[in-house]
Amino acid sequence: MPASLEILEEKERLKSLKDMLHRYSAPAAEALIERRENGDIQCFACGHRCLIKPGRDGVCRVRFNDNGTLLVPHGYVGCLACDPIEKKPFFHVLPGSDALTFGMLGCDFHCGYCQNWVTSQMLRDADAVAAPRVTTPKQLVDIAIEQGAPVIASSYNEPLITSEWAVDVFKEGKARGLKCAYISNGNGTPQVLDFIKPFVEAYKVDLKTFNPKNYRQLGGVLENVTATIKMLKERGFWVEVVTLVVPGFSDDRDDLRRMAEFIASVDPLMPWHMTAFHPDYKMTDGYRQTQADDLMQVVEYGKAAGLKYMYPGNLPGQVGQWENTRCHHCDATLIRRWGFIVRENRVSAEGTCPDCGGKIPGIFGKSSGHGDGRVRPIA
Repeated sequence: MPASLEILEEKERLKSLKDMLHRYSAPAAEALIERRENGDIQCFACGHRCLIKPGRDGVCRVRFNDNGTLLVPHGYVGCLACDPIEKKPFFHVLPGSDALTFGMLGCDFHCGYCQNWVTSQMLRDADAVAAPRVTTPKQLVDIAIEQGAPVIASSYNEPLITSEWAVDVFKEGKARGLKCAYISNGNGTPQVLDFIKPFVEAYKVDLKTFNPKNYRQLGGVLENVTATIKMLKERGFWVEVVTLVVPGFSDDRDDLRRMAEFIASVDPLMPWHMTAFHPDYKMTDGYRQTQADDLMQVVEYGKAAGLKYMYPGNLPGQVGQWENTRCHHCDATLIRRWGFIVRENRVSAEGTCPDCGGKIPGIFGKSSGHGDGRVRPIA
């Protein structure tokens, strides 16, 4: 096929997709926008703070200015599954529980190793196809309760850019006793964090690298993410940080040492997950898989910085005791894991160590889940 026809077909596909997504939209929350002259609107849903002119969309491609009204995604999901909470990963939020996890379409980053690229990059990549499914907040919460999931989470794409929809879902979820969580790249603003704070208890941040140049390659700004982590802690969110250790990209020793020191400066009790990379999406050639020794070296940087809860992940059974949670007061083993499976949980419902009585940081209580670590797509 001639290249000109391929380009034309791609433009038609994107136009058709945008037209479809525009039907599943609603006006942006007033708290997340600022109106300017000539119908321009500045958006504060993410750290890009796009100034969006009429007829245009933001960096995320899903928040668009329709004649002076910023329309945003609403009323659908692009992906829906019941996951173990450890997959998010949250290791200090109701361990052993399930989380009904939903995602929409679009992202404000364009990471070359994205594992959820079929949803996050759908408006940028012709190979990314994930049909939206119309739903309501009540239907999603009904499914969570039917599945026995005490947590409902926004993930699979970047939740910040679809915060209006997430908040509507979480309002229903909190009213019916569920915990609510974000799994996010952390490219936030004070406005969006204040907007979601009444409804979101737990927040996972991807701190992807500590190299500003590499962050720009992914479409982000390091300072935005570090500022978001600080703002989340200041506002009282429960926060866990995840770093995908990509050999040759995010594994520089000095960068990782500085990252560990930054996390410890915010809160030495904030869990840090350093996870193994496997080649995916656009980073399949020239990058090797992360080995257990790579992750254990990062653990040493965390120990030197004074971090108390570190979890090398994605390599079940290969990192010894580091899959487990140990009390930072007395070093007793409290939660034993193998991958996403919780084999034993000794933390009390009140969040204390049964051996020394010390308080364990996190969100604890009565857990509920299937216990087998499996992901269950919702048909």
